[in-house]
Amino acid sequence: MSLKITEECIACDACVDECPNGAIEPGDPIYEIDPDLCTECIEYGGEPQCVPACPVDAIVPDPDNVETAKELKLKAELIHKDEE
Repeated sequence: MSLKITEECIACDACVDECPNGAIEPGDPIYEIDPDLCTECIEYGGEPQCVPACPVDAIVPDPDNVETAKELKLKAELIHKDEE
């Protein structure tokens, strides 16, 4: 499943640079994660890079965007296909 940012977000920008897929962007009033770009960093060891960067623990699994590890890997391959 992709991740989402909760209302606890303080819009500090800490997560944006940590996302290797560019899935996090400023929203109004909190930041948002594009579920089409979020792979939970499965291609980077499976540990989401944004979660430890968030000082208020506002990044959580999104129950509305459930995906298997296989689906996340396929999405990652499609996102990064031009980088090879």
